Amino acid sequence: MGMRPPTGLPSLSRRSRVLLVTAVVLAALLLLGPRFTDAYTNWLWFGEVGYRSVYLGVLVTRLILFVVVALFVGLVVWAALLLAYRSRPVFVPVAGPNDPIARYRTTVMSKLRLFGIGIPVLLGVLSGLVAQSNWATVQLFLHGGEFGQQDPQFGLDIGFYTFDLPFYRMVLNWLFVAVVIAFFANLVTHYVFGGLRLAGREGTLTRAARVQLAVIAGIFVLLKAVAYWFDRYDLLSSTRKEPTFGGPSYTDIMAVLPAKLILLSIAVICALAFFTGIVLRDLRVPAMAAALLVLSSILVGAVWPMVVEQFSVRPNAAEKESPYIERNIQATREAYGITDDKVEYQNYQGESKKSPLEVSADAATIGNARLLDPNILSPTFTQLQQRKNFYGFPESLDIDRYSLNGDIQDYIVAARELHPAALSGNQKDWINQHTVYTHGNGFVAAPANRVNKPQSEAQSATGGSDSGYPLFMVSDLFTKVEDQQIKVDQPRIYYGELIAQTDPDYAIVGTAEGQEPREYDTDQAQFTYDGSGGVPIGNWFNRLAFAAKYAERNILFSSAISEDSKILFNRGPRERVQKVAPWLTTDGNAYPAVIGGRVKWIVDAYTTLDKYPYAQPTSLDGAVEDSIDKKTGRVIPRKEVSYIRNSVKATVDAYDGTVTLYETDTVDPVLKAWRGVFPDAVKPQSEISPELRAHFRYPEDLFKVQREMLTKYHVDNPREFFTNNAFWSVPNDPTIEGGTFKQPPYYVLLGDPKTNKPVFNLTSAMVGYNREFLSAYISVRADPDGYGKFTVLQLPVETQTQGPQQTQNAMTTAGAVSQEKTLLSNSNKIRYGNLLTLPVADGGILYVEPFYNERNTGSSTFPQLLRVLVSYRDAGGSVKVGYAATLAEALNQVMPGAGSLATPFGGDPSVKPKPGATPPVDQGTVTPPGTTPPPGTTPPAGTATQEAAAAELNRKIEAVRTAMRSGNFTDYGKALDELDAAMKAYQEAAGR
Repeated sequence: MGMRPPTGLPSLSRRSRVLLVTAVVLAALLLLGPRFTDAYTNWLWFGEVGYRSVYLGVLVTRLILFVVVALFVGLVVWAALLLAYRSRPVFVPVAGPNDPIARYRTTVMSKLRLFGIGIPVLLGVLSGLVAQSNWATVQLFLHGGEFGQQDPQFGLDIGFYTFDLPFYRMVLNWLFVAVVIAFFANLVTHYVFGGLRLAGREGTLTRAARVQLAVIAGIFVLLKAVAYWFDRYDLLSSTRKEPTFGGPSYTDIMAVLPAKLILLSIAVICALAFFTGIVLRDLRVPAMAAALLVLSSILVGAVWPMVVEQFSVRPNAAEKESPYIERNIQATREAYGITDDKVEYQNYQGESKKSPLEVSADAATIGNARLLDPNILSPTFTQLQQRKNFYGFPESLDIDRYSLNGDIQDYIVAARELHPAALSGNQKDWINQHTVYTHGNGFVAAPANRVNKPQSEAQSATGGSDSGYPLFMVSDLFTKVEDQQIKVDQPRIYYGELIAQTDPDYAIVGTAEGQEPREYDTDQAQFTYDGSGGVPIGNWFNRLAFAAKYAERNILFSSAISEDSKILFNRGPRERVQKVAPWLTTDGNAYPAVIGGRVKWIVDAYTTLDKYPYAQPTSLDGAVEDSIDKKTGRVIPRKEVSYIRNSVKATVDAYDGTVTLYETDTVDPVLKAWRGVFPDAVKPQSEISPELRAHFRYPEDLFKVQREMLTKYHVDNPREFFTNNAFWSVPNDPTIEGGTFKQPPYYVLLGDPKTNKPVFNLTSAMVGYNREFLSAYISVRADPDGYGKFTVLQLPVETQTQGPQQTQNAMTTAGAVSQEKTLLSNSNKIRYGNLLTLPVADGGILYVEPFYNERNTGSSTFPQLLRVLVSYRDAGGSVKVGYAATLAEALNQVMPGAGSLATPFGGDPSVKPKPGATPPVDQGTVTPPGTTPPPGTTPPAGTATQEAAAAELNRKIEAVRTAMRSGNFTDYGKALDELDAAMKAYQEAAGR
C-alpha cells in the first residue's frame, strides 16, 4: 500500500503559538525600545544645543534612503517571486512518496501571502537598514560642487571623483544586490513549483523559467559592464600595493585601464548571449558566455597587467613610473594642504659660528624655552591645586598662550574638573554623585618657562625640597577676582574631559522655587545651576525616558528632582561637537581657554575624504598615534583618508555647554558642500572674535598627518622619489623607555627672524630615512598672523647633526648626569621631560630637556623639576652637554654668556630680555659646584670662600652616596646631618 505524502509542516499548538508571539513581542521591545528612547532623548538634546536641524536632516535622509532602497529591493524580489509563481507548471509530477519538495510546496501554498509578501519585506527592510548608513554619500552628491581642478588622466573635475562617483557606485551596488537576490528568489521558486527539476542527468527547465533566469542573468552582466566603466575612474584612487607611491601606476594606466574597456565590451556581448536564452532553447550559448566572461576577467583583467608589470615596468621602473609619481606628488600635496604656497623650504646648516647673543630673535626663543612638560605634570597639578578629592586634571595637560602686561607667554593650562571616578565612600551614593557633586571649579595656568625656584645640589642629593614646582595662576571661586591674573567670571566647569570619561556622565541640576540649593560649590556654600544647558526633566514622561535610557529607577522616584530640574548629559567637549556635526572628524584633544571671561573648550574638526585622485591614502590612527597617545590612551580617530582640512573650529562653553562651530577655511569644497546640507550649522569666519582667534592652535592631529606626508612628499624629483634616498622619518621619542613610539610634536614660542618677537609654533624634528641624524626641522605658525604657514629647515645631507635619540644618549651618559641619576634612582623615580629642538644662532640646533624626579617615599609625591639638560654642537663640530639647576647655568656651560637670555627661575618675567634687544652677558651666573667657570665670564665676588664651601659640600655629598651604598643607616644619618651643615655654609658663602 502506497504512503500518502505529507500535506505540510507540523502545526503548532495554541499554547506554543501564544508563547511564540509573546517572545517575538518581547524581542521587538528589547530591540526597538532602546532605539525609540535614544531617538527621543536625542531629539531633546539637539533642541537644547540648538542643532535640531542637523538631527532632522540626518534622520530624514536616513529614512528616505531606507524607504527607497527597501522598496526597490523588496519590489524587485517580489516581482521575481511573482513571475516565477504565475508561470509555474499546471501539473507538477511528484517524484515518489518521499519527495522532499512536496512538503515545502504544500506549506508555501497554504501560506502564500506570508511567503510572497513576507520574504520581500524582510529582505527589503534588511537592505534599507544597511543602506541608510550611506546618508553622507547621498548628501554630498546632492550638494557637492567643483574643486576647480582637473585630474590629468580624464580631464574631469576632482568633484566628480569625491562627490559623484561614490554615489554612482552606491546605486550600482544596490542594483547588483537586488538582481542577485532576485535571481536566487526566482530560481528557488521555480524549483519549489516544478519549473526547475533536477531529476535525470540534465534536469528540466520550463520555457518560462529559462526566459526569466536568462533575463535576470543578462541584466546582471549588463550591470557588470557598467561597473567596468566606473572602474576606470576608480583606478585614479588605486589601492594596489605599490611600495613607493600611491595612486595609479604605469601598469594601472597602460594595462588595467585598457583591460577595463575590453572587459566592458566582452560583458556587453555576454549579456546579449544571455538574452538569446529568451528565444533559444539551447543553454549552451549563455553557458559559453559565462565561461568567456570569467576567462576574460582572469586573462585580461589579471594576467595581462601582471605580465606588463613584470616584463615592462620592473626592468625600467624609475623611467616608467616617473610621470605617475609626479602626479602622485602634486595630488598628495594638494590633498593634505602642503603645497608650495603653504610650505617654505630653507637651507639650514645645523651648526653656527655665531652666538645666540648675536641673533636678536634668539632672545625670544631661549627666553621662552619650555621647562614644564604638560604630559608629566598632571600629578603635580593635582597634588598642589586639586583642592578637593573629587576634583582632578586630565592625565595630559594642555599648552596655550596669553598676553599679560603686553608680553606673549605660553602656559600649561587646565580646567579643574569634577572627577567622578575619585568619589569615595558616601560620595558615590546616587544622590551625591548625580545631584550634589555636579561640577568642577576653576582654571589653572602656569608659565611654561619657569618654576618657583631651582633645586640646589644638596637638595637633589637628598631627593626633596619645596622647589622645582610650577608658578600657578589660578582663577576659581576660592580666589578673589582682583587677584586673578587671567580673569574668569564663571569658573564652574559643568562640561569637561574628565566628566566624559565616566559612564554615565549625567548630572541633575535645578531646584523648585523656595528649596535650598543642593549642589556643592564650596565648603561654605551650595549652588543651583542657572545656565542654559540641560534638558528639562520635570515632567513624568521625560523622567520615564531618561530612567529607561540610563536604567536608573532613582530618576523616577527621587525627591531631589523637581519640576524645574534639568539633566545635563553628553558632557564631553569632543562628544558634543561630534554629535552636532557627525560629518566632521574631531581632533583627539580639546583644550580650555578663557574667552570673554568664560572658560571654553576649543575643539578642532576636520573635513575628510577617503578617495582623492592620485593622492596617497593614509590611516589616521597610524599617522597620529605617538608616545603620548600610548601613555594616556587618548581617543584617536580611526579612518582611512586621502584628503583632510581643518575647516572648522568649535567651542564648547564649560558652564552651559553651548556648542558653536566656526568656519576657518573659506575655500574648502567639502565644507562648502556640507554648508549646503546644513546651512545654519557653521558660523562664518567673520564671527570669530579676535580674542578667540588668538587662542586657536594649529591642531596636533593634522600636523602629525602632514609631517608624515612630508617625510616623502618634500621631494620634487620623481626619480629621486623612487629611490627613497631623500626621504625622512619621524624620530622615535627618546624619553620613553621600553618601546619605540613616535616623538610627539611640541608647541613652542620661537623668535621670528623678521620681527624678533616670539611666535607660537607647532614643531617637530625629522631624521633621515632609517637613520638617527637630524635631517630637517618642521614648524608651522599657530598665531593669527601667518596661521598655517610651514617652515621646513633642511639640513645638508652630508652633515651629521645629532638627532633626538643620539642627543638623549649623549646627555644621559654625560658624567655629571650619570652620577646623579645613579644616586637618585635608589629612592626616586627619574622622569625625562619633553626634548625640545630649537633653532638658534642662525644655523645652530639647541636641545633643551627638563629633568624631573619623583620620590618613592609615599603616595603624595609628584614630579618636580630637578635639573635642565641642554646640548649644542658648536662650529667645530664638538657636541657639548650642559647640566644644571637652571637653564641659564646649563646654557653657560655650552655657550658662554648665553644664559643671560634665559628667563630667571621664579623671577619677575618683566626682567626677561625683550625681543630685539641685545642682552648683556650674564656676569653674575653662579658656577655649579665642582665645575670651572665658562670661558669669557668673570667669577663673582667672594669666589674663594664660595669655592671652599662648595668643595666641602661636594665631599659631604660623596659621603652621603658612600653611606647609601654601604647600607649602614647610622652612617647614612650622620652623613645627612653633616651634609645639611655643609649646605648652610655654602648658602652663606653664596650670599643666599
